[in-house]
Amino acid sequence: MIKEIHAHITNELQQNARTDTVFVLSSVVLNLVILAINWGVASPEQQRSSDDFILSLLIAAVLIINFIIAKALLSGRDMRHKLLSGLIRMYQDNGVDKYYDSSLLNSYGLRYKFFLSVIIIIAVIPVVPPLLVRIMS
Repeated sequence: MIKEIHAHITNELQQNARTDTVFVLSSVVLNLVILAINWGVASPEQQRSSDDFILSLLIAAVLIINFIIAKALLSGRDMRHKLLSGLIRMYQDNGVDKYYDSSLLNSYGLRYKFFLSVIIIIAVIPVVPPLLVRIMS
């Protein structure tokens, strides 16, 4: 039974890692695409009255979607912590915990902080420069 539980937990951890990767990559791609669109909309060469509306909608979309992605990563972080804690308890119960360094829990927490920092920075990029170009033109 322990083998099956171990396999289940490790499968869940792998799925968690894949899901986090999808969220981070989605955030990067989305923000780069919206940066390109916002840059085109904000450019002073071809200003139309609808540009401010489009720029506002895309900025709102960037903020909302990145907020959702950040919440999903935080949920993934919590799930990973719970799964790893269970795995560590299982290892302790079976006397093999010396082979798994429990400080990895802190390392994973730090990794999620870096992921969230990158998402925040990348979310600011499609918002601030186009707004500055728009305001200064």
